[in-house]
Amino acid sequence: MIEIPSDLNPSLVPLAFLLGNWAGAGVTDFPGAEKANFGQEVSFTHDGRDFIEYRSYTWVLDAEGNKVKPLESESGFWRVDENRKVEVVMVRDDGVVEVWYGELADKKPQIDLVTDAVARTAASAPYTGGKRLYGYVKGDLMWVGEKQTPEVPLRPYMSAQLKKVVTPEEVADMARNLGDLPDDGIAFFK
Repeated sequence: MIEIPSDLNPSLVPLAFLLGNWAGAGVTDFPGAEKANFGQEVSFTHDGRDFIEYRSYTWVLDAEGNKVKPLESESGFWRVDENRKVEVVMVRDDGVVEVWYGELADKKPQIDLVTDAVARTAASAPYTGGKRLYGYVKGDLMWVGEKQTPEVPLRPYMSAQLKKVVTPEEVADMARNLGDLPDDGIAFFK
């Protein structure tokens, strides 16, 4: 279920499906790097202004699903305009800053993004651009990323399926709001 917080900036309502903390796993595979399963934690938060703050942390998983080592970290800011055009400014721990543009799909919670600008530090690996697809599917957040370098044409390199994480604070809020349920709790479902 997609909830729209009462203090969400009205311009961000089309992005409300992203809000919250997400965790899950995926796969990464790109020429020149080791193919691996990875874990991921993502947060999309807001403070009432006209953007959503984004943070993502990934790490390599071993065959048993244990954390082995950090993979990538990135953070940024997402905005959407009245025409459902999305813009994202993102910085990654490997020395890359990106500007992404895209749009929300019509009548479904899905976003297609393409890099418009890429800036790299001298220490970063070669990278010239990418594409991403995010979608809210049956309560999960799913995404796939593509990237290109001067040596490798645009191709998929990472994808993940993430589940919504309920924090202890959210559980406490739910418990405080149970007063609206009937005493036996069963009548609520009739």
